[in-house]
Amino acid sequence: MVTQFMVAIAVALYMGAALDKWLKTGMPLAVWALPLLFIIGIIIKIIIDTSSKK
Repeated sequence: MVTQFMVAIAVALYMGAALDKWLKTGMPLAVWALPLLFIIGIIIKIIIDTSSKK
């Protein structure tokens, strides 16, 4: 699970850098936003996977 987390963050950083370069933004907005969204999504997935089933 840690490997999946690290790969997701690395992919999000790469995608964010490419998006910022393509959009020619002055600030690295996508470099900050995409990894944050990936982290939130992974935390939600972990919570759903580990919650007790009733």
